Amino acid sequence: MNAPARIAELERQLHWAQLKIQVLEEKLRQRRIQQLGPRSETLSNLQLELLADEEPSATRDEVEAESRRAPLTRTLPRETKPHPGRKPLPENLPRITSVITCNERTCGSCGEETAVIGYDESEQLDVEPARYFVRVTKREKRACRHCSTVTAAPLLERIIEKGLASDAVVINTIVAKYCDHLPLYRQAVMIEREAGVEIGRATLDGWLMRVGELLGPIVGAMRRDLLASSYIQADETPVPVQMHDRRGENHQAYLWQYGKPGGETVFDFCLGRGREGPRKFLGEWEGILQTDGYAAYDDIGGPKLVHVGCWAHARRKFVDAVKVNPKDAAAVVMVTRMDALFLIDRDARRRELSVHERQAQRGEHAEEWLQEIRQACLALAQQALPKSALGQAAAYTLNMWAKLRRCIDYAEVELSNNLAENSMRPVAVGRKNWLHVGSAQAGPKVAAILSVVESCRRIGAPVKDYLSAVLPGLGHRKISEVQSLTPARWFAARA
Repeated sequence: MNAPARIAELERQLHWAQLKIQVLEEKLRQRRIQQLGPRSETLSNLQLELLADEEPSATRDEVEAESRRAPLTRTLPRETKPHPGRKPLPENLPRITSVITCNERTCGSCGEETAVIGYDESEQLDVEPARYFVRVTKREKRACRHCSTVTAAPLLERIIEKGLASDAVVINTIVAKYCDHLPLYRQAVMIEREAGVEIGRATLDGWLMRVGELLGPIVGAMRRDLLASSYIQADETPVPVQMHDRRGENHQAYLWQYGKPGGETVFDFCLGRGREGPRKFLGEWEGILQTDGYAAYDDIGGPKLVHVGCWAHARRKFVDAVKVNPKDAAAVVMVTRMDALFLIDRDARRRELSVHERQAQRGEHAEEWLQEIRQACLALAQQALPKSALGQAAAYTLNMWAKLRRCIDYAEVELSNNLAENSMRPVAVGRKNWLHVGSAQAGPKVAAILSVVESCRRIGAPVKDYLSAVLPGLGHRKISEVQSLTPARWFAARA
């Protein structure tokens, strides 16, 4: 090999070595950001300054096009929450009034007796500590003096028949674990400390499993209601499960969550993450399904199912690229372009527009931004390293483009799947506390409880009131009665 060819080969090897080092450095920064970095996905002022006129990546044509753009993004104020100040305490809370008497009964000036002319009133939120007590229930028995026939008052319906605990204690256990993320062993310690009663964790777990079993038919009715709708958001999260197979290791199972904005949500427990889970849950459903880019959601449902993507996931990829390289102007520009899409829906929420009015506003403003985003991603895919954070962000957006584009085409569809992700947060927080599900058989029962608890949170129904009204005697109700006991129907009837 002659000298020029040798030099060219060495330059090529050096170039690829530098590219490989760049990719490895990005991966290292990504790992450090995941462990120690901020979770926020908003851009700082310093990053936004990269979009100034002196930034080389912003051409004169782009600046002129931006100046001709519709004024929505420039006139819409940033969503800032004003300081609420001291809010009044809720009117529905009971009031207990105490009067502090004035010791000065005579006037300090003339010595005459003073009279009450009013009160300076203030309110404070107070609490009575939980008080455990034993409820003694006596059922009256009566006998006939002539034929000795004995009758007794009927038993009251209870959640745990012949159980040691009342319905209130059982419901508190459910809420403490699945709303407040308190594992059962901590609850057992708290009951022993406060009441002096030792209740084993197996007993507490038995209460939970009974409640999950009772709620199964209600969750089945919730699933039927959900599949009767035309739009569903879906997401999944891992949950460890004890398999009791003497391996000493947990199995990685999954909770799949399906819900609709402003409505109920249903959790489905599966031992795997394959498409058999959503395929079985959805059956031949043919509505609009919104998910992230996970391939298991492809080729499920009926032939007319419409699969849409999530712009928040696409934006998050570019936010990760900004975190890896805060001075990457191309990534910052892509984030701001995607922010422009979300500004449309923010403005619609601010003006309280209907979904069809919001769709009209999307049609007016979004098309130009969509074309800019796609063209920029095509350019970045040619320029950036495929394995770099920016290259992966561009590739993800292009691969998902058809599904992302459909978000703008349907009036009821949200731009992001964040509502489904938010419903997964209680599972993620609880998983850090109660660690795992006790068995594969317990998984569907846990999913049933999570479905009811999360649905109550999403629709604003008081979960304790709902469980107190529905659980006692639920096992003796007819299947035809269960349909009216879903959280949404119960809350609507109560309102």
